[in-house]
Amino acid sequence: MDMFDLTGRVAAVTGGNGGIGRGIALGLGAAGAKVAVLGRNEGKNQLVLSELKALGYPSIAVSLDVTNRPGLEPALRKVESELGGIDVMVNNAGNVSLSGGVLNETAEDWDNVIETQLNAVFLLSKLAAKSMMSRKRGKIINIGSMYSFFGSGLIPSYSAAKGAIVQLTKSMAIELAPYNIQVNAIAPGWIETDMTAPVKSMPLNAEILARTPAGRWGQPEEVAGTAVFLASRASDFVTGTIIPVDGGYAIR
Repeated sequence: MDMFDLTGRVAAVTGGNGGIGRGIALGLGAAGAKVAVLGRNEGKNQLVLSELKALGYPSIAVSLDVTNRPGLEPALRKVESELGGIDVMVNNAGNVSLSGGVLNETAEDWDNVIETQLNAVFLLSKLAAKSMMSRKRGKIINIGSMYSFFGSGLIPSYSAAKGAIVQLTKSMAIELAPYNIQVNAIAPGWIETDMTAPVKSMPLNAEILARTPAGRWGQPEEVAGTAVFLASRASDFVTGTIIPVDGGYAIR
């Protein structure tokens, strides 16, 4: 099991203060990593930080809005100054515009989703990779979605961004492989979070349950195991792949 041991490794998780990000942050901490929680809600940051510290995991919280481009490099610099060089970069921060389709979605909503879900992933990965290259090792984990593969008439900007994450992941994997940096993505299915909560009261919920062989929604902590695998030595020969964690939703 030492192949999955993250002791001594430093992991930064954007949006690590809630939902899937919190589940991943706690999972990486449990595997031994020193975890930096990056999020824009300082209150939520401190709650997750207290959870990590209560379990005895070395950790810090850094206030960061991933759409604030000038703040990205200082945030990662703070992580490295307090915990050490970043070994694992988890690009999890996300948002959604439930616009109902391209005819309804505003340009402002489109831009905000793309900036959060795609542009920030590119910019943070670039910064983290430069640091990883100097140590000749690193793991970048992007968070995709079932909408990386399927279209949605309700959330076009989200679907566009998550589809692009697949190609960005593959492209970075090719470029960074010579530096022993592996780049992969996780594609969660329907996971119970604050962002997905409204869907549970919509007719769509019945369709989700009918389509998912597991017959239920997933929990944020159920994504953590895949993140630990992709952050660990166990995945050193795995790069450019997208792993669904969806209870079988993508089978059909």
